[in-house]
Amino acid sequence: MKTNLQKIKKKYEELIKSSQNRAELEKLRIEILGRRGLINSLFKDISKTAPKKRKEQGQDLNQFKKTIEGLLKKQEEKLTDSAPRTKKEKGGQSTNGYTSKKIGHLHPITVTENQINNLFRSLGFSIYDGPEIETDEYCFERLNVPKDHPSRDLQDTIYIKEPEYLLRTQTSSVEARLLENEEPPFKAAFPGRVYRNEKVNKSNHFIFHQYQGVVVDKNINLKDLIGTFDLLSKNIYGSKVKVRYRCKYYPEVEPGLGLDISCFSCQGKGCALCKGAGWIELGGAGIIHPLVLKKAGIDPKKWRGFAFGLGLDRWVMAKYKITDIRTLLGGNLAYKPNEK
Repeated sequence: MKTNLQKIKKKYEELIKSSQNRAELEKLRIEILGRRGLINSLFKDISKTAPKKRKEQGQDLNQFKKTIEGLLKKQEEKLTDSAPRTKKEKGGQSTNGYTSKKIGHLHPITVTENQINNLFRSLGFSIYDGPEIETDEYCFERLNVPKDHPSRDLQDTIYIKEPEYLLRTQTSSVEARLLENEEPPFKAAFPGRVYRNEKVNKSNHFIFHQYQGVVVDKNINLKDLIGTFDLLSKNIYGSKVKVRYRCKYYPEVEPGLGLDISCFSCQGKGCALCKGAGWIELGGAGIIHPLVLKKAGIDPKKWRGFAFGLGLDRWVMAKYKITDIRTLLGGNLAYKPNEK
């Protein structure tokens, strides 16, 4: 794989350096780093290789990605510095200025999603995607939520055609498909949009994002889950982040945990964002329920696993000190994350 990466690196290094304008450079960026680009395709191929080689290949790909990002940034700066000057006439007086086309910047959700993807890839996880229009079977039935289960009332489902077709209320639906189609052991993560008929306010929206993960192997326990959460929290927020775990009920796991961090808006004193609690819930998790494994054809006596679902929007809000979730979907192009 290293040999192939060197060839690919050489090819794109020449293409990037020979690009004549920012439009050409942006086209190359999408081709290499886009959601359906070269690097994501190479990361997906890792899941087809032997487990012992995945970690090394993941590290090589991450290094390759950093190199490409550096080349793109360097070329963009070069093209910006060499942008032609234009003379603008106004009221008989001239002013000199630069003309350049605004390409834009990545959304804070995308930036955070990419950061989490990179962390989990380094841990040997594969990154998956799934349909946003779902069936009742994969969104509920296979996750231990039958039609008469009271937890369905809490999700305020938006149906396209009752009772079968709906907009997914949770990325757990991808987990249900994964459990059905993959042979254990495996580790996978999958970010995506979800939809619920929620009243829009500072902390809730009817369109939001989740980040789901699932691990199935032998002898998995809560220690593995909490260790993963601790690593993720420190990676995103730093080593001094305050995290707590609460016992919480979720139909698809047993036991279940709620993950909270100290409210970044009021520093734990209580405010409108955290509803006076001093803590903000960032996700839920637990050990996969044996019935969920059985429905997928996996023997719960042989295999165990953990699953987690994170409220990605809230992770982004905490990272960038955003106090209103509506800001994330407001379409204000002037907004920029406070990147260091």
